[in-house]
This record gives sequence, C-alpha cells and structure tokens, in this order.
Amino acid sequence: MQVTIKEVISKSDLKKFIKFPHKLYKDNKQYVPQLDSQEYKILTQSPSLEYCTIKKWMAYSPDGEIIGRIAAILNPRANECHSYKRLRFGWFDFIDDKDVAKALMNTAEEWGRSMGLTEIHGPLGYNTWNRQGMMIEGFENTPPVNCLYNYSYYPSFMDDMGFVKEVDWIQVRLEISQGVPDKLVRIHDLLLEKYGLSYLEVKKLKDRKDLIKSFFEGYNESFKAVDNFIPLTDKEIDDIVKNYFPLLRQELSCFIMDKDNNVAAFSVCFPSMSKAFQKAKGKLFPFGWYHLYKAFNNYDTIDFMMSGAFPEWQSKGLSSMYHTYMDRSLKGREVKYGITNPQGDTNSAYKVWGRYTFEPFMRRRCYIKPL
Repeated sequence: MQVTIKEVISKSDLKKFIKFPHKLYKDNKQYVPQLDSQEYKILTQSPSLEYCTIKKWMAYSPDGEIIGRIAAILNPRANECHSYKRLRFGWFDFIDDKDVAKALMNTAEEWGRSMGLTEIHGPLGYNTWNRQGMMIEGFENTPPVNCLYNYSYYPSFMDDMGFVKEVDWIQVRLEISQGVPDKLVRIHDLLLEKYGLSYLEVKKLKDRKDLIKSFFEGYNESFKAVDNFIPLTDKEIDDIVKNYFPLLRQELSCFIMDKDNNVAAFSVCFPSMSKAFQKAKGKLFPFGWYHLYKAFNNYDTIDFMMSGAFPEWQSKGLSSMYHTYMDRSLKGREVKYGITNPQGDTNSAYKVWGRYTFEPFMRRRCYIKPL
C-alpha cells in the first residue's frame, strides 16, 4: 500500500491521533480506551515534557484515511541515567498492513539518527508511570487500565522490522479466595515484633508532605535497577500526588513503617476499572463519569499497581507483610481476582507469586534495535 506520513502539529490533528485507536479497535472486546482528555494532557502538559521531546506522526492511505500513528520520545535523563543513546517509541498503532508499520517506524528512526542516537526501543512512555510494553501473549484477556493492548499481528511486524526482545514483563491472575500461605503469616508476625514495624493509615500519609517526600525518595532508589527506570522529578511527583493519591483506598493500600516512623515498604492496588473505561468510550461526559464512579466503589477484581521495599529493607521478607495485610483487609469483601502489575522476567521479585496458585494473564515486550 502507498502510505503518506504526516507530522502531528495542529490541535485538530492531535485529537485525531488520540482517537485513532478507538476506531482501530472498535470491534475488539478486550481493548480498553483511555480517556481522550487524559491522553491529551499526557501528550501536551505532562511535567515530563520539561526534559523530554516528543514528536508524533500519523499514516494516511491514498484516499486520506488515517491508518496508523506513532510517537517518538527523546529522553535525555534516561540516556544519561543508563549511559546509552536511545530513542523511545510509543503510541504505536496501525492497521494490519506491514507497509504502514514500517513507514511509521522508519520516520521515527530517521529522526533518531538525525540526533546521533544509536538505538530505538519501546513501546515506552516518558517514564514507568506511562503505559509500556507490546503484548505478545494473553490477547484473549482484558488488560488493566494502566496497560497497553494491541492486536496479535503487532509482534510479527516488529520481528520483520528487525526488532528483538529487550525485556518481557509478565502478569498473572490470582484467585483472592486462596488466601495467604501460613508461612507468610508467620513471617509477618515475626517481622512485626523483630523490627518494631507498623502500618500507616492512608489518610495520614495524604496529610504528611514530609512522608510523601521521603516515600518518593525511597521509591526512586528502590526501582533504579528496574529496566529503563528513570527517577521521578519533583514536578512529576507533584503530578502523581495530585492525580493518584486522592484515589488511594485504605483496604487496598499498605504502607509499612519502621520504628523511626519512616516508610519501609508499600503495596498499592486499585479496583479494576477496565470495564468502566470500555463503557465510557474515551469520554467522561455525559455518562462516562458514572461508569467510573460505580466501578471504583463496586468491584470484584483488583489491579496490583506497585509494591516494593526500600533498599535497606529489601531481601528481608517484607512482601509477606503487605500480602498478609491485603488478605486480612479483603476478608468479607466480594473480591474474586487480583491481576499483578507487569514485572520483568529477570526480576527476582516475580518469584513471590510462585507461592500461590495462579494462571498466566499477559506477557508484554519492550523491543529494541540498532539505528
């Protein structure tokens, strides 16, 4: 097919860029549309744009129909942090036509080479708070809101374009009713006594700017070994606190404090909002807000968003604490399933799920190739 690539410059073109996946996945039952307003904000007002440069392009057919899109991101902080010279790509969607995918990717690659970069990888956003990773398994499942979905022909096109695996992220689904193994409960009790640990109420965390600051300092330090992780800036942290912290729920959020009242470990889950986002169809109004409100307060599935221990507490078994906390917190609630957050297949933290009965849910991949 003859393909024409045009850069997204005008506001009207950006709106078309954002809405293209809604058309592409119109008849797909697993696709979870993002809110158009949220995508617009991420692409134009994200605090990450203070150091990132992003370019966006759309592919057009001979009759002027939009048939694909891609964004390329220059992230100098990532390149400096990891000592590489890479271009990121994301927002990569296209019809089932290899010429379209290649034309889009070639455009992004050409921009990367013009800046002297040596590799391109993705799908990635500005940082790990953006959706990332192309699905390669689990196409029959509906992803959490914070995860990408794509058609099964995407990975084969990546192979044809010379991309290879950089890292895979794995997600599993657990039945909440199985509870926590007795061994973990015993470890939980021992750790509480041995280290003088305690739990912090979520509302107290929200009111303590000093604790929030120390939490994100520990967060940045804890995840620095994660593939392609970039420490969050102060403005990025402020944005996260503003948009996500008001949504923290006591029964789904666990913050473990040491004897000096510092955060030692944490685990944050959210009600699954995927079905509600599907009903909203990218719009908050007139009825999208109602579907989201209802799902947030009546849920049978939870998404494990993030968990971890601060450096000095790693390898001490603190995962047993937030697992036990969540198990006790969900007793009596009608929660059936938990879907884990994507974890790298080389990350030792993934092994914790081996203590439970689970089923594979999704595998997504970050691809890479030389420029």
